[in-house]
Amino acid sequence: MAAIELVQVTQSFDKHVVIPNLNLTIEDGKFTVLVGPSGCGKTTLLRMIAGLDAQSSGKILIGGKDVTHVAPGQRGVAMVFQNYAIYPTMSVRDNIEFGLKNNKVPKAERTRLVESISETVGLRPYLDRKPSTLSGGQRQRVALARAMVKKPSVFLMDEPLSNLDAKLRVQMRIELIELHKKLGSTFVYVTHDQVEAMSMADTIVLMNHGQIQQEAAPETMYRQPSNLFAAQFIGVPPMNVGDVGADGAKFGFRPESGVLSAERTDAHYAVRGTIATREMLGSETIYQVKSGPHAFMIKSAEDRFSVDQDVWLGVQADHLYFFGADEKRIDPGDARFGAYMTALKRASS
Repeated sequence: MAAIELVQVTQSFDKHVVIPNLNLTIEDGKFTVLVGPSGCGKTTLLRMIAGLDAQSSGKILIGGKDVTHVAPGQRGVAMVFQNYAIYPTMSVRDNIEFGLKNNKVPKAERTRLVESISETVGLRPYLDRKPSTLSGGQRQRVALARAMVKKPSVFLMDEPLSNLDAKLRVQMRIELIELHKKLGSTFVYVTHDQVEAMSMADTIVLMNHGQIQQEAAPETMYRQPSNLFAAQFIGVPPMNVGDVGADGAKFGFRPESGVLSAERTDAHYAVRGTIATREMLGSETIYQVKSGPHAFMIKSAEDRFSVDQDVWLGVQADHLYFFGADEKRIDPGDARFGAYMTALKRASS
């Protein structure tokens, strides 16, 4: 068992509270992604799990064992950093077995482990080469292999793909997903990139100002955001948001839910607007439509409209979201939902 539990954990630096009071359970064997804007506390949280930084208060348990005061090397975790931290003067083989030598693992066992794991991550042909002769993706695999030989119950990864180019990041995301399936270990992965979070995670933990905004599967977080922050952080482009005009409430809809047309449709929310910008991205086009005080981003599979063209924007009722003055999403079963739906229909008629 390698579930991770954080119980009433706080963290402060120089009287500045980074994490005020956090409770979180990371399930055994899951690929959990901590995501959020810079400075939200996700890397701080990862370093506390690793034991690199001690929390100000609270407990951390790994596999049911309290590791609050246990040294990093005794926690059964391995951490992969953003900068790889591999030794340039050592061969790939020496880099991978460095920790094994320090732990006095016999040479025959070291050789078996290094060759087995290098095969798993596709490094077998490169064992005698220096890191400087490898690509960015191959160097990242060296860092992963060095972590894997420790046979940890938990892998902790701090933005490990951020130094790679866009194409290689996509390839490495796929490789990490496949690696997780092979190993079945608990993966905890930190990123500020919500596309990485959506594509890789079993569970996303969305953070802001040291607090968990939502913890859910990617599809749940996208379709049922718990609050306005989650709605606008997850999704590219982010959810469109406007004022209902009552009680400080707001409405929202995803860019792909808006339909542009030359004539008005019978959509529940229908407004006249003007195309302000157009980005043709191949299979889809992103339009910015300005309508009164609002500027809406619309994602369309059709490239039919041009800048400065007047259009109608329509959104069907089942694609609309509502958020109260406290910024929490209003459930369709809430009486306010129907009232705001009526108010929005009236405002756009």
